[in-house]
Amino acid sequence: MSHPCLSCGACCASFRVDFSVYELQERGGKVPDGLADTITDTLCRMRGTDHLRVRCVALTGKIGEKVACGIYEWRPSPCREFAAGDPACDKARQRHGLPALQGPVL
Repeated sequence: MSHPCLSCGACCASFRVDFSVYELQERGGKVPDGLADTITDTLCRMRGTDHLRVRCVALTGKIGEKVACGIYEWRPSPCREFAAGDPACDKARQRHGLPALQGPVL
């Protein structure tokens, strides 16, 4: 059975993704520079996550069917810390008409 995130993507189309500028490649991190906007001297944001219709620029595919993160190996810390099946996940899924997961997914 595949991981539920591979057929969801709701979190990538629901929340603003802010993270430290030190996670950008130009500052020694791994997040590709062109995929984020600098907000302050210490904070940047994934492009697309500050729009009225949120959708991270790194998300590929169709939400609720088949999705992938185009920079999965280099994604920022908020994405790494997000857990499938936690309350925020269920909220994102609800926004996109998807059922809640039955508890945390490992």
